[in-house]
Amino acid sequence: MINDEIRAKEVRLVGAEGEQIGIKPIREALQMAIDLNLDLVNVAPQAKPPVCRIMDYGKFRYEQQKKEKEARKNQKVVDIKEVWFRANIEEHDYQTKLRNVVKFLKEGDKVKCSVRFRGREITHANIGQKILERVKTEVAELCIVERHPKLEGRSMIMILAPKA
Repeated sequence: MINDEIRAKEVRLVGAEGEQIGIKPIREALQMAIDLNLDLVNVAPQAKPPVCRIMDYGKFRYEQQKKEKEARKNQKVVDIKEVWFRANIEEHDYQTKLRNVVKFLKEGDKVKCSVRFRGREITHANIGQKILERVKTEVAELCIVERHPKLEGRSMIMILAPKA
């Protein structure tokens, strides 16, 4: 809340330079802000009495938006990439998919490794377990296992996250 929107009878006032002015009636605080050609901004409405600060509100909002924009620019969005294996995968296909897992982890993305079972392959779930364990050991220096291999329906799933 700023200027006339503040409804308290008296406020604890902080000056434009951050100095404590003290507890003042709202009219006097508002007049001090007007004399300095600045705004009276309620910075802590829950306090007793509320804390108000004399500042240039437009400049304050502009700086806040700049900080938020900078924070958004610096954050990394972590994607989950999925790599599918089959229970009877050949060695060359396995190596190709393993290269993709390594590439995704180096880019900073999480990787969901899945072994899909078809038909009667589901009775040999231990084969899928071995494939995922092999992937886990071969990329152990690049990642941590966020979720160990677990059978869900006709797929066995493991999630790997890159080391920080």
